[in-house]
Parts: sequence; structure tokens; C-alpha cells
Amino acid sequence: MRKLLFPIITIAAAIIIVARLFYLQIVDDSFLKKADINALKIVYEYPERGYIYDRTGQLLVANQPSYDIMVIPREMKNTDTLELCNILEITKDDFIKKIEKAKVYSPRLPSVFLAQLTKTEFAAFQEKIRHFKGFYIQKRNLRDYQVDFGANVFGYIRQINEMELERKPYYKSGELIGMTGVEQAYEEDLRGIRGVHYIQKDKFNKEIGPFKEGIYDTVAVKGNDVTITLDKDLQKYGEELMIRKRGGIVAIEPKTGEILALVTAPSYDPGMLVGRDRSKNYRAIDSIPGKPFFDKVLQGQFPPGSPFKILTGLIGLQEEVIDTETRFPCSHGFYYARGAFMACHDAGSWNLHAAIAKSCNTYFAQTFMRTINKYPTSAQGVDAWYNHLKSFGLDNYMGYDLPSGQKGNIPNSKFYKRWYPNGGWKSTTIISNAIGQGEIQMTPIQLANVMCAVANEGYYYTPHIIKKIKNKQIDKSFVQRKQTTIDKQYFRPVIEGLAEVYKTGTASRLQIPDIDICGKTGTVENFATVDGEKVKLQDHSVFLAFAPKENPKIVVAVFIENGGWGASWAGPIASLMIEKYLKKEITRTDLEKRMFEGDLSDKYILKDISEKQREERERLKRLEKERLLKLKAKQNGKN
Repeated sequence: MRKLLFPIITIAAAIIIVARLFYLQIVDDSFLKKADINALKIVYEYPERGYIYDRTGQLLVANQPSYDIMVIPREMKNTDTLELCNILEITKDDFIKKIEKAKVYSPRLPSVFLAQLTKTEFAAFQEKIRHFKGFYIQKRNLRDYQVDFGANVFGYIRQINEMELERKPYYKSGELIGMTGVEQAYEEDLRGIRGVHYIQKDKFNKEIGPFKEGIYDTVAVKGNDVTITLDKDLQKYGEELMIRKRGGIVAIEPKTGEILALVTAPSYDPGMLVGRDRSKNYRAIDSIPGKPFFDKVLQGQFPPGSPFKILTGLIGLQEEVIDTETRFPCSHGFYYARGAFMACHDAGSWNLHAAIAKSCNTYFAQTFMRTINKYPTSAQGVDAWYNHLKSFGLDNYMGYDLPSGQKGNIPNSKFYKRWYPNGGWKSTTIISNAIGQGEIQMTPIQLANVMCAVANEGYYYTPHIIKKIKNKQIDKSFVQRKQTTIDKQYFRPVIEGLAEVYKTGTASRLQIPDIDICGKTGTVENFATVDGEKVKLQDHSVFLAFAPKENPKIVVAVFIENGGWGASWAGPIASLMIEKYLKKEITRTDLEKRMFEGDLSDKYILKDISEKQREERERLKRLEKERLLKLKAKQNGKN
């Protein structure tokens, strides 16, 4: 035992020393913080951002080199301000502001003085850099868009601001961060891992080489490439169809929930938000009427109109208040209460199949009333109706992976109890909900998701834009099937009715040769307040469709602001999108020509006036609020 004691002690001591050295050199970085004050210069190496590909592997977003001028205020010495300003084409006031901002961030640490120099500007500065102590070049990568569309899907990158730096400790001043779209949703995957190099300096502040021979240095790791579900050609085609129109298009593969196209109009070239002109271009885009930065398919909420009748019919079947042969007489509408008449554009006595094809208001209003009245109280009836709708992903953000969105509104009994605290409301009070008006609000992507559930006969997958991430699995929730509360047997008769819409119904003029399409037209009432008065504007045009009828491969939802009848603008665009995806070519060139040449600009004049008035009112309210706060602060100061 004595023979082993000395070796054991020696080995134990060696382990302790090695462990201590490991802790000091690898785990404990306090020496770096101390050395940073006196003897170390930290240089960051920024990684190349991950590429973005479409579902077929076509490159959509790559990178291009960019150069930032960094400054460490404490190291500035004898700077020839005038020469520096002349080289960089900035004013002396700009120089002073930038240096002051850098000092506020840190006198000792580098921060961006001037971002995103062109190659010419970089070359001019590099020749003179030795004359400007405290300044150096930091190479970065900017986005290089291979396409001029899809801006709302990709998002953009910009320098992180001071408020974000406080919330996101990973980032350093001057770093780029993804904003909106895929860039924001998958920022942690795309950004990569920055490298860091510690440079030792002597007492004369001269660099003498890597600190401790570079054992603490790390190399930058490129961000993960991502493949998104977007179909490049379909997205491009959709944006072309929407020129001089406002609204949006959503196309989804129903069997997977993968988003094939996500079009919002008006839009812009994503390349405009790259480089030193980004801020100027951002302001210019933001001033365009129609709000290009507002993603209408994810954030726009509106009454869905007649496509909602699909859900009214399905719920009626599930609640067994109607069957496929139930008929309601319609004389261009019906009286649902004394003096209360709901108009309809047709007359006759229809079963479910014909009612869907003809979009009969009377049929679905009667179905809705029966559904609510089936229960002992209206509150119970509305909640049963609400629970069915919620199973389709409505009144919810749905959980898709793009960062922006709205939940819409599906009213339940709590909603109506707030509106009618003394009671007295019943099915006839809220009958407009039957035909997708009333208090119902939906987004276009929610409409598309509903049609996915119909196409799949009762289930859907959460819509998503990510298809593959290099070196990583995508979120499991995107491959989990969501089941609605409607039994499968009730979807087939509704699907047959939707097919009839294209054969003899409201979309009969929109047929595509050799493709069996199921669809539903919609016309949504539209109002605006102009000069303090409520003004009726041109209705919105809405259309839902999927194809082919058997084994559907694509669902399309189209919403055209001020487009009128559903079959006038939204319907043709939906048909063309379906043909483009399934056939890769267009045979209905008559429809295509009319859509390409169509211009709805004059329909938006009153809406733009209303919007400007609203913005001006909000601006005046903000000014008044600020004035009152300042006055209150002044009075408190006197007291």
C-alpha cells in the first residue's frame, strides 16, 4: 500500500493542477474581462448567413460581402476629421454624432461607425486607414437576393438596435439580425456562430500577436441552410397576377400543410432593403398606399363572406339539424323575424348540394338558426357552434412558423354576454354569422386552412413555411395531424357541392380543362369612414378552391380588396394558380390576360383618403397626449 501511496498522490495532484488550469483557461473568462481593459483587443469574425432554398432546391437567398467601419473611441488619436469626412462623403456633424453614439455604447469596445460600404468606398478608405487610429474594417455578409419577389416571406436583416441589445445578450453592437418572415422565424439557425480572436498588446498599445498563442480563439461557423416549402414559380406568378391590386393569395399543399405561395399585394423587391440605402428605401416603401409591409394574408382580418357557408353546412350536418336532402324555400331571401329580411340573389327550394352551388343565403341562415336553437339556451347553442369552428384552427393564431399574424374572431357566449349584458339575444340576433358576416373575422391563411380540412375530409396540418433545416429536425408539431370535430362522412356531400360550383354554379365560367376543381365564391361587404360618414365601398372579392377533387394537391385562398363578386377577380386568380401549379402552363389565357391587365387602383382612392384621415387623427391624439404629459410633469415639478 505504501508503494502505491506516492503514485496516487502524484496523479491526484496532477489531476487537480490540470483541472485548475482548465477552469482558468477555458471555463473562467474573468481574466479576459480584466485583460480587455488593458492588454487585449477583441476581434470578431462574423459567419456567413445560411442560404434559403425553395422546395425544389432552387436558391432564393444567398450572401454578398459588405464592409463596416468600426471605431474604438478610446484609441482615436490625432484624427484628421475633414479628410475622413471627405473620404466617406459624410458631414462633420454626422461624424460627431457617430462618435458620440460610439462613446455612449463603450469608449473601449468597437462599435459601428459607418455600415455597409460598397467595394469602391471600402477601397478608398482602406488606402488611408493607417492614418486613422482607432478605426478598422469589419467584414460582414449582406443578403444577396436571387429573386425580386417573396419579400414578405423572406423578411429582411438589419443592424440590431440598442433596445434589442438589452434584451438579446448574444448580440454585439453593429451585428445584423433577422426581421419578419423566415429571417426572423429562423434567426438562430440562419445566423451561425461568430468567431472571436484575442490580440495581445504591449504597454505601448501595439499589437504583439494572439493572446496565449490563440488557444481561446474560435472560428466562425456558417449558419444552417434552410429549405422552405415555397414554390418559386408559383410565388412569382401569384405576385404578377396581383399587380395593381390589393389583397393576398395563400396556396397550401393540404396533405402536409406546406405553404406553396404566400402573396401579399402591394409588395416590393426584397433587394431594396440591402445596403446603405436600406433606411431610405424602407421609408419610401412604407409611404406607398396599400401598406406593402402589412402582410395581408397573415395579418388582414375581415368577414369571410359566403365561403363560411361551408362551415355552417358541415356543423348543421354534424349537429343533425339538417341532412343532405333537407330543403328550405327561398324567395330571393326570407323573413327571419318581424320586419327583418335577409336577401338572397336566387329563388327556389334547394337541398345542400344545390345550396352550396348557388350560395343560397336562406338555406344556410336557416341551418344556423336550427343549430343554435337545438340547445336549451342560445348561449349553449353558440358555444357548441364555436367549439366546432375552433377545431378548424379558427379564433387562434394557428401555430404556424412565420412571426406575424392575427387570430381573427369567432364569437362565443361570453362575447355576446358582454354586448348584451341584460340578455335577450338569440339566433336571429346574430344570424349574419351564418353567411360569414356579423362579428366573424378571419385571415386568408385561416380560410385556406379551413379548405385544407375540407379537402382532407376532416383533418389538417398546421400551415408552415419550413421544409428542411440543415443539421436539424423541424418542429414536430408541423407533422402532427389535427382532427376537426366533424365526422368524415359529412365532408363528401359538401365536396360534391363545391365541385358543382365549378360545373353549374357561381364559378362555372372559371373551369380549367382537365382539372376537377372544388371551390366557393365570396363577396364581402366593405365600408369606410370618409369625412366622418360611413361610406359603402366596392365589396371585397373572395374565393376558396382545391384541386383535383380526388387526392387534392393544392388549396388556394384569394382575397381581393374592393374586387366585387367572388367570381370577378378572386375566382379567376385562384383557377390560374391551380393550373400553374398542376400543369406548369396556362391554357386559360383569356383569364390570364384579363388578370394581368386588370387595374383596381381607382377602387382604392376613397379607402386611402379614409386611411390618411385615421392616421392624422391618431397623430393628433398622440400629440395631445404628449402635451398633457409634459404639462402634468411641469406642474409636478412646481409642486
